Amino acid sequence: MLVSYRWLQKYVDLKETTPAQLAEALTRGGIEVDVIENRDGGVEKVIVGEVVGMEPHPDADKLRVCSVDVGTDELLQIVCGAANVAPGQKVPVAIHGAKLPGGIKIKKSKLRGVPSQGMICSAKELGLPEKLLPKEQQEGILVLPDEAGIGTDVKEILGLNDHVLELDLTPNRSDCLSMTGVAYEVAALLDREVSLPQSKEAATKGEKPLELVLDAEDDCPFYAAQVVEGLQVAPSPQWMQNILLASGIRPINNIVDITNYVMLEMGQPLHAFDYDQVTDGEIVVRRAHPGEQVVTLDGVTRACDAETLLITDGTQPIGIAGVMGGANSEVKETTTTLLLESAYFAPPSIRKAARKLGLRSEASSRFEKGVDPERIIPALNRAVELLGEYALGKPASNVKTQSLGGSNEVTVTLRHERLIGVLGVQIPEEAVQDIFRRLRFPMEKGDGVYHVQVPSRRPDISIEVDLIEEVARLYGYHRIPTTLPWGQQSPGVLTEEQRIRRIIRRTLQEVGLFEVLNYSLTSPARLSEVEFPLATGYRPIRLTMPMSDERKVLRTCLIPQLIETAEYNVHRREAGAQLFELGKIYLSDEKKLTQLPEERWELAGLITGETLAKHWDQEAQSPDFFSVKGILEHLFLRLGVKDVSMRSARYKGWHPGRTAEILLDGTPIGLLGQLHPQVEEAHDLGETYAFQVAVAPIITKVEGVIPTARPLPRYPAVTRDLALVVDQEVPVAQLEATIREIGADLVESVTLFDMFTGAQIGEGKKNIAYALNYRAEERTLTDDEVNLRHDEIVAQLSTRFDAKLRQ
Repeated sequence: MLVSYRWLQKYVDLKETTPAQLAEALTRGGIEVDVIENRDGGVEKVIVGEVVGMEPHPDADKLRVCSVDVGTDELLQIVCGAANVAPGQKVPVAIHGAKLPGGIKIKKSKLRGVPSQGMICSAKELGLPEKLLPKEQQEGILVLPDEAGIGTDVKEILGLNDHVLELDLTPNRSDCLSMTGVAYEVAALLDREVSLPQSKEAATKGEKPLELVLDAEDDCPFYAAQVVEGLQVAPSPQWMQNILLASGIRPINNIVDITNYVMLEMGQPLHAFDYDQVTDGEIVVRRAHPGEQVVTLDGVTRACDAETLLITDGTQPIGIAGVMGGANSEVKETTTTLLLESAYFAPPSIRKAARKLGLRSEASSRFEKGVDPERIIPALNRAVELLGEYALGKPASNVKTQSLGGSNEVTVTLRHERLIGVLGVQIPEEAVQDIFRRLRFPMEKGDGVYHVQVPSRRPDISIEVDLIEEVARLYGYHRIPTTLPWGQQSPGVLTEEQRIRRIIRRTLQEVGLFEVLNYSLTSPARLSEVEFPLATGYRPIRLTMPMSDERKVLRTCLIPQLIETAEYNVHRREAGAQLFELGKIYLSDEKKLTQLPEERWELAGLITGETLAKHWDQEAQSPDFFSVKGILEHLFLRLGVKDVSMRSARYKGWHPGRTAEILLDGTPIGLLGQLHPQVEEAHDLGETYAFQVAVAPIITKVEGVIPTARPLPRYPAVTRDLALVVDQEVPVAQLEATIREIGADLVESVTLFDMFTGAQIGEGKKNIAYALNYRAEERTLTDDEVNLRHDEIVAQLSTRFDAKLRQ
């Protein structure tokens, strides 16, 4: 919102307040002033002159030698090159010693040998906003109104002796989108009186037809209109043009400028329709038919949907309510009769229409935040008054209104005790009452409670804390002392689940994996590439309005997106990818959701390409099943999770011979293995290994292992090798578990150091070789003790797995 300091002075006495002091007061009161602009731009000694004579330049076809009367004893001779200069014009003249924006200084000179005693100025040379000026004022010299007094400072005529304050308003302060609202705010901050223009409904002799019909009561609960005739379209007075330019609005003609002026003054947008283009003087406010088109004032054809509110004449649209009028009812130079509209449109309706049509206007920016319903009729009366004064218009009908319900008075209760508790400062009751007086909020007080009637101009105040904020603003934030918080404090800590997830992340980072964060949305095609057994039976949850085909469903597995990330890196010449993600999957078995899906934390990882680059003393290393398995075993060891095992498995998208289910206490919690070669080829990946495990079961088994130092053993160990021949189907893990079970406290470690198959072993057989370390913590073991326990282990392996010692 741009606020003219000179214009504001008409409503509030600012004699002892400079623009800088006013900006400081507004900013301290909660309305930040971003910029204070001095409109004169450094213009000095530029006065009004009249061109009384003009002759061609003797040596230049495009130059004119003008005689200009500037109110002195002698006429000034000024050489001018503007094509539109003519005798009888009032023009801005920069005399000898004048200064113009940009540091330009004017002095007497000669142009093609002819003396020139100054310069006749254009609007651009005076620093006026060129884009807001009419086309005829953008080219050539600036022609001033005939009533401009010769010798008068041009800053006074053009309103350049002014400052403009740019307010950075928050959305709740829609009241300050008008000079009236700003005047109330400034008067409250400075404790001054407010003097606002008062207009009454003008009497009318004639009565042109005017009928109002509201068919969209939720979107337009109140509509008022009046017909004005006998109009003469012409430029608006200079003072009004100056105000519009200072407010960032281009002057057009007296009709349009008056509606804009009243909108800026009172915050109520108005619209003028050419009455002769409104069939039978009937206004019907309704919602658009789907696909209905309106050609707006900017000449663009706009298609509307069923939620767009239209102004029609019963047969065709003549405007988009609260946004922009229609070209078919535009005020033209030949217009003599107007239908003037002033209404209240529901903010959500205007906001949606402006956004969908991509069309924001000064009117829509006010309607979408909410206008003051108490100003609808006064704004209409004010505009009719100005049309009579500056466009010779006369009312041709009474003010017609159509209302679907009155506005309710808002009374808010404020407890003085609550006020003190929130602000933390003792404000006397008399000071609080004085603040409400300055705000012009009618108030009654009793037993430490204020009953405050909130004016309709302040829709942002509806509850007790809103009044507390008003008291704080007017009392002065700078007067509220700064204090340190007090009371019992407890430091923030991680929950157990958060702590464990952090350990998981750090452990995987320590072994060389990089964490990635992928979208929760993916495509059905990607999810179908790799089967994840824990998500079998659940339906991917589809979005109603997806952003793209690649983001249509919520993920039920993390691995497909890790594949996508790895592919992205490989295509950018990265030799390999070692990734993990700790995130959520979303599961539901409903075809149409009636309740929120189940959200599960899952851990997934993927390794492809070289894990160790080739070096002069070593070959490049690539991942295999056991290296990835070792990463998971390291993680489980770090967490203290025991009873984890694996078994061979076959699933879609996984290598049939290199895939295993991960079991915890015999229950599947995830999957580990190599991706199927077809999947690898489809994504330009080499051998790729991946895993995914559910986090929740792991958390329940975490024992919080803390690494501790152990003393070196005091007694020697005894080593025995054990070579067994067993069926190829016998899992190595079961053999090792049996050895540990029988070995009990004497077997310190079991190391698998060899495994092979071949004709010398036998068809369907494999050779397994272990190194067993025996040690007792309290004594030195004898050979007899070791042999006895070793024989028991061999016997149990033979009984349970038909294992035979290799000879």
